[in-house]
Amino acid sequence: MKAEEVYPSLPLAEWEETKITLHLFCQIVGKIRLTLSPKLNHWWHAPLYLSARGLTTRTIPCGNQSFDLELDFVDHELLLRTSAGDVRRMPLRGVSVSRFYVALFEALQECGMRVTVLAKPFDPERVKSRELFATDETHATYDPDSVHRFWWILSHLEPIFCEFRGRFLGKCSPVHFFWHSFDLAVTRFSGRAVAVAADADPVTREAYSHEVISAGFWVGDDQVREPAFYAYAHPQPQGLTSQPLRPAAASWAPQGGMALLRYEDFRRAKDPRAALLDFLQSSYEAAAKLAEWPRAQLELPSS
Repeated sequence: MKAEEVYPSLPLAEWEETKITLHLFCQIVGKIRLTLSPKLNHWWHAPLYLSARGLTTRTIPCGNQSFDLELDFVDHELLLRTSAGDVRRMPLRGVSVSRFYVALFEALQECGMRVTVLAKPFDPERVKSRELFATDETHATYDPDSVHRFWWILSHLEPIFCEFRGRFLGKCSPVHFFWHSFDLAVTRFSGRAVAVAADADPVTREAYSHEVISAGFWVGDDQVREPAFYAYAHPQPQGLTSQPLRPAAASWAPQGGMALLRYEDFRRAKDPRAALLDFLQSSYEAAAKLAEWPRAQLELPSS
């Protein structure tokens, strides 16, 4: 299979309205997992995960039962499965955010699941919606082809991120999909705590309580109007943006100290996998060197 078939194009402008609807669907599903799952450090109980057909919550405990939710991007439906054997299917095509929300919570109630979430978007500026989930009839655009391409791309990127994660012996997040920011991400930790600003919000306080170097992929936003890979360090060491990056197409963003590799440059590379691993490794090395991470203790020796 050619690289352009494994990594098809996904111009943000061509599916942005669909992306907003899907983002809101993911937030609803993700908030259910966040509400019911036992709390884990750094919000690791919140994300979704790649499945063979889309995105999944994995198992969620609820009273004496458990269930999972899967956004199936092959048949384009939401699947609810419970430990009692109940199965419910809800279409993703042709439904508004309101109809999706109401149908999902009705299905949960029918299956004996009682759950209440904060029923409004997280980070409304990012998701471009301030409407409550239950009343949002505005967002109902869903192009199956674009959604399938989005999932197809993620499903082929995840193993590369997992390969990069496997090089690290220290504390490291899973490779997971954050529904609030709509990105596939993995985060490495030095093991050292950092001071958090007194006025930091609870999300930031928990996410950035320790030194991190994080990397991921997202499909574009108001600042970067195309799909791209990113990497950053927190706290950002002085001089980071003067460090070299690989491959040659990678660069540091003019503001914010984030390393970027355009998806279009990645998919056109002679060896896309090697290009992405180069980007992940070089951006990590740049930050870890300047922040004086104890790399000999944290990294798997190269064979």
